[in-house]
Amino acid sequence: QLQLVESGGGLVQPGGSLRLSCAASGFGLDYYGIGWFRQAPGKEREGVSCISRSGDSTNYADSVKGRFTISRDNAKNTVYLQMNSLKPEDTAIYYCAARRDGNYYCLTKAYDYWGQGTQVTVSS
Repeated sequence: QLQLVESGGGLVQPGGSLRLSCAASGFGLDYYGIGWFRQAPGKEREGVSCISRSGDSTNYADSVKGRFTISRDNAKNTVYLQMNSLKPEDTAIYYCAARRDGNYYCLTKAYDYWGQGTQVTVSS
């Protein structure tokens, strides 16, 4: 059973940066497509950024393009989300998820394994 653990969340001022990490155990992460999703209070979970098994293909929500960067280090069994120029509307619980088909589309229902999430709060 693949297990995912997110880390790196916290409180940051508007304009600041955070780097989230998604570490895998149980199986090698290089088999899976990985996505970052977020859910703000009272809102549905949405796809933020997703990356293919190989890392060659990525996908970003329009709201984060140019500010967030997804990357993966399969040797370390870890996927990252670098978040720059953070805005208050980025405040949410961020989840990483894995899909067995290795694809990179951020369709929530296509993901098979989920982490517990890490809180990101952007506030002055």
